[in-house]
Amino acid sequence: MAAVPALLTGCGLGTGDTAEGGATGAGAEAGSALAAVDTLTVKGRAPKTGYDRGRFGSAWADTDSNGCPTRDDILKRDLTDVTYQRSRQDGECRVASGRLAPDPYTGRDVTFRRGRSQVDIDHLVALSDAWQKGAARWAPGKRIAFANDPLNLVAVDAGPNRSKGDGDTATWLPPNKGYRCTYVAGQVAVKKKYGVWVTAAERDAMKKVLSTCPAENLPTGTAPTAAPPRFHAR
Repeated sequence: MAAVPALLTGCGLGTGDTAEGGATGAGAEAGSALAAVDTLTVKGRAPKTGYDRGRFGSAWADTDSNGCPTRDDILKRDLTDVTYQRSRQDGECRVASGRLAPDPYTGRDVTFRRGRSQVDIDHLVALSDAWQKGAARWAPGKRIAFANDPLNLVAVDAGPNRSKGDGDTATWLPPNKGYRCTYVAGQVAVKKKYGVWVTAAERDAMKKVLSTCPAENLPTGTAPTAAPPRFHAR
């Protein structure tokens, strides 16, 4: 399973780096997230009509068929000091506890214990945002893959994640400025992989952040863009 970029790489949101209306891609390095912004389609946001979480399949489906729900896969990837709820069926699958050290959105350490809500798994590109920017027309298998792609998922403090809602780069950035380049690069990578479009304001906000770190690499992932047929009920 491919990991998202290291949690504390990247750089803060700078000031004075762009003209009013957003940065251009001038000076962007080949293969960088900044260069990739100009490959994204720019369109207006479509209505949210018809959106429902269920249109992206059952939550945390085991689309990679490793026997563990996607949520546990991401917890195992992103937490330290992980312990498991052991059973003959699950083995090292259901994460019981661990530490998010640090949380990428705040820079603080957060303790995870199963059944409590200090840690969420965030979709870098929110499902509702994707729905309004192309996903409403996708086949079910693509939506399910999108919702469970490790490239689009990160374990974070529940508080700031819930304040984000379905915000895009133009409307929400992590409070931890040291993570913003990595965060925006992840959004660019996900939108490029799945063909999710951006608004003009979103594109400009992406460039404003990434112009402060023009060498920030575009993340990559190996998960397919369609889930196996057994998940395509909706």
